[in-house]
Amino acid sequence: MRAFFIIASAVAGAVLTGCSVGPDYKRPAAIQNQPQPKAFTVTTEGTNVVVWKVAEPSANAPRGEWWQMFGDTNLNCLELMASTNNQNLVAAAAQLEQSRDILAETRSRYYPQLTAGGTPNGDINRQHTSQNEPEQGAPAGVSHNYYTFTAPVYLGWEIDLWGRVRRQTEAARAQYVASADDLESARLDVAAETADDYFTLKTLDAQYNLIADTIDSYRHSLELTQNRRRGGVATDLDVAQAQTQLDSALAQLPDIQLRRADTLHALAIICGQSPVDFYMSTNATETTNVPVIPTSLPSDLLEHRPDVAAAERLMAAANANVGVAKAAFFPAVSINGLAGFQSINAGTWFNWSSRLWSVGPNIELPLFTGGFNRANLAAAHAAYDQQVATYRQTVLTAFGQVEDQLAAQKLLADEWSAQNEAATAAGRALDIANNRYKEGLVTYLDVVTAQTTALNEESSAVQLQGQRYTAAVNLIKALGCDWQQTEQ
Repeated sequence: MRAFFIIASAVAGAVLTGCSVGPDYKRPAAIQNQPQPKAFTVTTEGTNVVVWKVAEPSANAPRGEWWQMFGDTNLNCLELMASTNNQNLVAAAAQLEQSRDILAETRSRYYPQLTAGGTPNGDINRQHTSQNEPEQGAPAGVSHNYYTFTAPVYLGWEIDLWGRVRRQTEAARAQYVASADDLESARLDVAAETADDYFTLKTLDAQYNLIADTIDSYRHSLELTQNRRRGGVATDLDVAQAQTQLDSALAQLPDIQLRRADTLHALAIICGQSPVDFYMSTNATETTNVPVIPTSLPSDLLEHRPDVAAAERLMAAANANVGVAKAAFFPAVSINGLAGFQSINAGTWFNWSSRLWSVGPNIELPLFTGGFNRANLAAAHAAYDQQVATYRQTVLTAFGQVEDQLAAQKLLADEWSAQNEAATAAGRALDIANNRYKEGLVTYLDVVTAQTTALNEESSAVQLQGQRYTAAVNLIKALGCDWQQTEQ
């Protein structure tokens, strides 16, 4: 055993002075020859040189219940239900747990592995020797039957001289953090999709109410026209036109109901509920707040995006895998040991005189692999380059999505305001057309035209309001959190 401790001490010293081959991880530089927006740059201390701001992904930062900004109790209940019961979130949480276990498995390779029992010949083995087995160059001439009783403990320990295990652990840790970011990304997606479907449902209910109110108005118009026809003031054409307007409006209700049913079923699935009996009233007549968006947002908010953080961690994992592939070019050193008891008699199996042990180093040096190691290293470098490009593309996509939604916020608000004025004007035009028709100054065609215009303008206003809700949700999703987060 003294020899074992001497070897172990020597190996421990080698480990402490060992190195990790392969490149140490550094975040890649920004894409060259790209313009540097002021919102994403800083000035180098003591100089006037403007450089890209170095990002510090913080996907684990709390996002809070951002949907509370809309002030809708139904939405709050749906978000709670989705965050608790959504099965995609359950799957992402299980993926995170798997990554944590893989990290623990990789880190276990730092330590010696002890295994009891399980010898190639079995712990208790009945043997028969051959009469013709060689003995001093001649057949033995005699055979034997006997038992072998063995109780071994095996020791195996790879000495991480070149940092292969350290790089593997580094990659596994980065993968674990990326899985945590993926879980946050899934939570953000589920919350945003829940809000988006709810506002779609609310918009459909508002459209349904609008059409239902319009149908009541069209029925009164039809009754008026029929009465005027009986009085000889109106014509059959006027009655037919009024009936056509009513039937056309009635035909729109089933389409709205079908789209509402599809949206409701999708909302139920997101919330982890059966769509069979799921029901949700949106109180379409109640106003839901549209959050006020600031004219400019700090670039730091983009660091909350979990997909950006996950892409950065996957890049770090790919970098560590380059070190793992490079370590394959160097000798693999391990310590193998065996200790236990062995006897041909069960009665003396565990006697002190039956003890056995052996310990010694094992060195494997790759002399010729047919280009396998070089190809594996080249593949690891290519995988890293791929992750770098993916990370940069993710960041560029994030910038684009934020810019899209910021533009949508302003332009949709302007369009909605103008559309409301158009709807108001169309309503006044309809009132004038109805009054002139009752006075016999115009035909019913003018009323039909005014009715169609008023309905289209009001319907467009309702749809634009729904688009404003969706744009606000999409902006929060694009930022990774709400814009108030940095102020808290």
